[in-house]
Amino acid sequence: MIVGIILVIAFLSILILVHESGHFLAAKKFGVLVEEFGIGLPPRIWGKKIGETIYSVNWLPFGGFVKIFGENGEDEGKRGNGRNFSSLPAWKRAVILFAGVAMNFLLGWLAVSAVFLSGVPATVLVADVVSGSPAEAAGVVSGDILSDFSKVEDFQSFVAVNQGKEISFAVERGGEIVNLSLAPRIDVPNGEGPIGVSLIQGGFPKAGFWESVSGGLKFSIQALGEIFRFIFDLFKKIFVGQADFSQVAGPVGMVKITYQAGSMGVIYLLQLLALISLNLVVLNILPFPALDGGRLLFLLMEKIKGSPLPLKFERYANAAGMALLLILMIAITVKDINGFF
Repeated sequence: MIVGIILVIAFLSILILVHESGHFLAAKKFGVLVEEFGIGLPPRIWGKKIGETIYSVNWLPFGGFVKIFGENGEDEGKRGNGRNFSSLPAWKRAVILFAGVAMNFLLGWLAVSAVFLSGVPATVLVADVVSGSPAEAAGVVSGDILSDFSKVEDFQSFVAVNQGKEISFAVERGGEIVNLSLAPRIDVPNGEGPIGVSLIQGGFPKAGFWESVSGGLKFSIQALGEIFRFIFDLFKKIFVGQADFSQVAGPVGMVKITYQAGSMGVIYLLQLLALISLNLVVLNILPFPALDGGRLLFLLMEKIKGSPLPLKFERYANAAGMALLLILMIAITVKDINGFF
């Protein structure tokens, strides 16, 4: 699992740096003073001032940060207009805030396009295992990949001609090959199949460059819609006391998922990177304090109100939002640890 931990740190670092680079580039575009762009989190290992910005490398290998002058409002009025974030027109501040999620979307789109361009070998994956079925008794689990079959139809035919007989087959699980044996049922319960599994046909052939780019854009937009729907349903269930976090992964769950993807090959890691990046787009754009979407909401309130919101209000709201996010993250992590062990 050390490999999984390293990959998760690398993934998060890439995603955060890409996000922060969006804020950085937009701020530079509008002439705002960017005081520092850091790789990793302080304390600082090394730093060099180029122009007016310090570029630093820091000890904690978790993403990075960009320090924009006046971003938190406390420096307002200390320097000339145009170089201070808080002195910009609201639409320019909105662009700078939105640029982070825009870069995460771009990364997700490019990663998906690269997957389409490379293609994915055909595989057969076990989507679900029926309780009490021969497959469950034999040790088949959701997520197994059938090693000797590239088409669902081929495996189904193999099972059909051997009903009532013991068959052996291999599955790939967590980078290892597991050999299994079972006897497909002759009397098949309705809707369960002879061995009691549901299968998914995975993989797709290589596509051309423009087909990959357009297909990647279409997939990314559709993925955003699905993620928004999932989060909306999750919050709706939270409010009625029916929250189900089984499909939500925290840092511990991400280690397991990333390790499994890494064991399957680089192309699967690229797919995972794309999906995480698109998930971050949705999470960061939510109108919740401490997130970019929350700060965009404050800008909208400022435009409606006709004057900036009190600095203390924004600070307290962001602090409360961060506290709630940390509580949620702890709850998900506890769930992941229980499932991990």
